Amino acid sequence: MRTVQSWLDEYGVSHRNSTNKLIHWICVPAIFFSIVGFLYNIALPVHLGGLQLTVAHIALALVLIYYVRLSPSLAAGMLIFVLICLWLWRFIENHGIAPWKLSLAIFVLAWIGQFIGHKIEGAKPSFFKDLQFLLIGPAWLMSFVYKKAGIPY
Repeated sequence: MRTVQSWLDEYGVSHRNSTNKLIHWICVPAIFFSIVGFLYNIALPVHLGGLQLTVAHIALALVLIYYVRLSPSLAAGMLIFVLICLWLWRFIENHGIAPWKLSLAIFVLAWIGQFIGHKIEGAKPSFFKDLQFLLIGPAWLMSFVYKKAGIPY
């Protein structure tokens, strides 16, 4: 299995341009958030302590297992981000906004941004090479947060 650093380094190769990086700081979390929203919209016939279980809960548990295998430290940061995403979708849903509609708008706009960033960069998105890079993108951003905070990963 590849190390987390090898994944992050390879991802970074097509993310060197400062404008593309800025776009990624906005669009990668937005895409992750929108996908959580799509999956949050699919309720399962299970309640845990008054909480409606959704496909998002199951998918995110699997995603977190993937991150733990790469880096338990980065997985802890991603867990915080995942919990924020779930909390926000619950808040949005409780305020009468259909998660799937907002998710669709965010998803489309964020992907447009991503492709503009890669056009500026002059490099194809990494996920064209390996779909795992769709999960490496958020970890790549988290690695910068960790570096700034002096947290090893």
